[in-house]
Amino acid sequence: MHCIKRISDDLVWVGANDRRLAMFEGIYSVPTGVSYNSYLLTDEKNVLFDTVDKAVQQRFLENVVEALEGRPLDYLIVQHMEPDHSAAMGELIRRYPDVTIVCNAKALTMIQQFYDFDVESRVQIVKENDTLNTGKHTLHFIMAPMVHWPEVMVTYDSTDRILFSADAFGCFGALNGALFADEVNFERDYMDEARRYYTNIVGKYGKQTEALLKKASALAIERICPLHGFVWRKNLQDILSKYGRWSSYEPEETGVMIAYASVYGNTENAAEILASKLWDRGVKVQMFDVSVTAASEILSAAFRWSHLVFASTTYNAGIFVTMEALLSDLGAHNIQHRTVGIIENGSWAAASGGLISDQLAKWKDIRVLENRISIKSALQAEQLREIDAMVDAIIATCPDPLGIGK
Repeated sequence: MHCIKRISDDLVWVGANDRRLAMFEGIYSVPTGVSYNSYLLTDEKNVLFDTVDKAVQQRFLENVVEALEGRPLDYLIVQHMEPDHSAAMGELIRRYPDVTIVCNAKALTMIQQFYDFDVESRVQIVKENDTLNTGKHTLHFIMAPMVHWPEVMVTYDSTDRILFSADAFGCFGALNGALFADEVNFERDYMDEARRYYTNIVGKYGKQTEALLKKASALAIERICPLHGFVWRKNLQDILSKYGRWSSYEPEETGVMIAYASVYGNTENAAEILASKLWDRGVKVQMFDVSVTAASEILSAAFRWSHLVFASTTYNAGIFVTMEALLSDLGAHNIQHRTVGIIENGSWAAASGGLISDQLAKWKDIRVLENRISIKSALQAEQLREIDAMVDAIIATCPDPLGIGK
């Protein structure tokens, strides 16, 4: 049976949810699943926006048939060729052989890489600011390269003022009956997953996201329809402002993310003492054990907070393996505009701090606090003043010290 959701009189959600998926893209845990969104616009010409992942292909096709109610499918708009949005294209073409595929030149190349059906005879290539009239609606095509693949484009329906935003403004998590962001407590229940989605999937491409935001700011947008997560029809500024922060790498909040790697608990203890002293001074803290917490969650938190502290034991004369992987991941995602503290540990040769500093030197606009804390096996009583000095240095570099903790 079909499961479709109506967005407006002539626009229907025909996507599907996948709650059996454990790892999105094989790397990001999705404990509450993920939605694959596709939208059908019914007009004089009927238009489908993207398809879905192969895991939910059958449900999607049933939804399309139901929403069309026997009418032809005239256009398939391909905004993004990643397989979680294009894997059902082959079967869709088999069922609707007369459909015209609307895409840009880069997407055409990718379609030909993924599929062996005759694309050229049924394709309509579009470029920046081209339009497609479907009867009542006029669709405008806007290129959004590297948000987060090079072929990505978004589509603006100037009639109903809807932005079909491809992978922008998406969110992890299956849709549990609700379709609109205002139907749930998004800030409480989904903002963390929206942040984790953006920072891990798109986070490397901040400048490209800013370029898309600039284009979007020139449009009168009343609804946003992304390829994952909820449709936005109210309080659009809630998500737009977050994207402005994330894409510019500016912290959302003043506070400290502490990530630690500890084998026998001594490095963890130093991190705990630092966290406790920070809280006593009114500074918000979020802590992570890099050996048990997925890097995607820690990376997301790094985008949130103004200050980062990395505490790592020395392991095989290097940085502890999971900490080294985290630092590499953060650097690859272009994290910047942060103040960073370092705590190192080593029973006979504490080398991790210097190696962490070498990693940080590759990042952009990173201020490393001078008072690195170096532990030999376990924190000594006289080193508590070093912890206090790091607390003082963090507070002194906060953007709004008087507002800490408020």
